[in-house]
Amino acid sequence: MTNQASSSGEARTGKLLIMGVAAFLTVAAGAGALMLHSGATATSAAPAALDADKAAAAAGFDANDKAAIEAIVRAYILENPEIIPEAVEQLRGKQAAQRINAVRGKIEKPYAAAFAGNPNGDVVLVEYSDFACGFCRQSVSDVARLVSEDKNLKIVFHELPILSDESRVAAAWGMAAAQQGKYYAFYKAMFDAGRPSQATIEQAAKASGLDMAQARTFVASKQADEVIDGNIRIAQQLEFSGTPSWVVGNKVLNGAVGYGELKAAIDEVRSAKKVAG
Repeated sequence: MTNQASSSGEARTGKLLIMGVAAFLTVAAGAGALMLHSGATATSAAPAALDADKAAAAAGFDANDKAAIEAIVRAYILENPEIIPEAVEQLRGKQAAQRINAVRGKIEKPYAAAFAGNPNGDVVLVEYSDFACGFCRQSVSDVARLVSEDKNLKIVFHELPILSDESRVAAAWGMAAAQQGKYYAFYKAMFDAGRPSQATIEQAAKASGLDMAQARTFVASKQADEVIDGNIRIAQQLEFSGTPSWVVGNKVLNGAVGYGELKAAIDEVRSAKKVAG
């Protein structure tokens, strides 16, 4: 009888521990969701509480067991509150990865030749930029350094002209340059020329060696608008906060984050690929 009682007690303790871990994970995820969606009301927790009651009953736990588990989880969270933002960060990362994977084929494929670096690179860094954006201009040197130092990196450029009508025109000229295989030259020349205007756009186009007549024909077509509108939809889907925005692996980086952060993100993706084999 003693051995049976001992085994029964150990089994019950094990079940309590398992249930406690499950409850903890549920609470952490729920807290993360509430922090991400602050508009949720207290009444939205009612269905979750009912589900928890059903799960506890199905596992053979009575009201006392459930109360003990809740007390343990509550005490742990109060003693270690840092787990809540950690859970939120993990949730955000998973959600970002899901959004990126849904459009990866589109964002890692350049429009025509709108890319720099190794066309067969093992890591793809995607930049969404606006030629009227000062932070994008600030990042040009970071892009140049990455292209120069990392011979196995491919950088794909997408136009996201959200700041002015002139930047949308400049974006169309950028795509015209991509059709002629001269996008990166135009990218550098346009940012070097200053804010987009008829004069600076023409200056950049000539400096990058474009066939001006061919470029003007493209810019006057509807194709540029269709591509730009598609880029804006993807930016909304990926929840960009502005320009520049970067995508590498399963991560979105917003703003002029600098060479160091871009390189670290690229190295992280490359290391993960090596581990995965």
